[in-house]
Amino acid sequence: MRIAYFTNQYPAPSHTFIRREIIALEARGHSVERYAVRAFRGELKDTDDIREAQRTRQLLKTPPASATVILMRMLCAHPLSSLSALKGTFRFARAAGGRFFIHLIYLAEAMILADWCRRDGIDHLHVHFGTNPATVAALAHQICGVKFSFTVHGPEEFDRPEVLGLHDKIRASSFVVAVSSYGRSQLLRWAYPDDWEKVQVVHCGIDQRYLGEPVECRGTERRLVCVARLSEQKGHLLLLQAAAKLQAEGLRFELVLVGDGPLRAEIKTQVERLGLDGTIMMTGTISQDDVRGEILRAKVLVLPSFAEGLPVVLMESLALRRPVISTYIAGIPELVQPENGWLVPAGDLDALIEAMRDALDASDAELLSKGEAGRRRALERHDVNRSAALLEALMKQQRTA
Repeated sequence: MRIAYFTNQYPAPSHTFIRREIIALEARGHSVERYAVRAFRGELKDTDDIREAQRTRQLLKTPPASATVILMRMLCAHPLSSLSALKGTFRFARAAGGRFFIHLIYLAEAMILADWCRRDGIDHLHVHFGTNPATVAALAHQICGVKFSFTVHGPEEFDRPEVLGLHDKIRASSFVVAVSSYGRSQLLRWAYPDDWEKVQVVHCGIDQRYLGEPVECRGTERRLVCVARLSEQKGHLLLLQAAAKLQAEGLRFELVLVGDGPLRAEIKTQVERLGLDGTIMMTGTISQDDVRGEILRAKVLVLPSFAEGLPVVLMESLALRRPVISTYIAGIPELVQPENGWLVPAGDLDALIEAMRDALDASDAELLSKGEAGRRRALERHDVNRSAALLEALMKQQRTA
């Protein structure tokens, strides 16, 4: 099959699961085009991401003269379906509170996307995230008839499903992927009942970098690591409060924060205010190899999220035999269980402190047991090759329908 993957920004440091999926589908003999609305605005550190950037076309990089030619060509070739897409544009705009101008931009992007799909002979268009990329794909489907599907990760889609017109996108799609059973349940809330069979669970996958037997690497026994975008939903500020309390108790440990994001300045301010300068280390954005190394050098990974889908870093840590501390929200309890980590109520400072204390004081035997259980569970549920096979089957089923 000729497949196209489409998302808002690609590649991006936090979207390695998309790259893995694409490569796994290519390994199964399919040709995959990479489309994105725009390029990642930050600096790419991973060599694989840099290579992917060279293979990706961005809608917003289309020269104005070329875009005008494409729009005229699509209007002439598909006048009735373009009118139908215009009606769909107004329907999405009304759901979004009357944002008509931005949705007319989405319509123009959809015409360019439809033209790319036509010229590239795309059999199936797959989108990651049910936000504006899925809107553009749904409109492109109306214009040229290209079959499309989309993966919903959450939590954004679940926070504002009506504004995003999620039920209309599900109806227009060939199928919809949820990354967890929890995610599927949320999609079923907003899908028409006769569309329920479209909603399938396909787990995000990890590749050979994590599936292969990890090289044993133990750093300090008092090191924790948090790998996450520095944003409010990941719970970093609560994590700093917990670290300060543990430090005040006399516990000595290191906490490495891997990632970057809008909360970076606030986190730095709180580190200084709480007297955590000698305890907290911040790496910023680093390559996937370096992320893997930071996980291996830690005793436990901690991710006290307030809102989630199912974080890929949890499956990566468990695959590397590193237990995790996280919150029992969204799809996390489907992966993290008492035998491979610690789950605490989201936002519960005392429970987070207790879990971090238990992890720091855990014996080697307990960590080994949790680590082995975690690796088994991650490999059973999150092999990217199995996930790609499931996606392939869903795409082929729609092609022959």
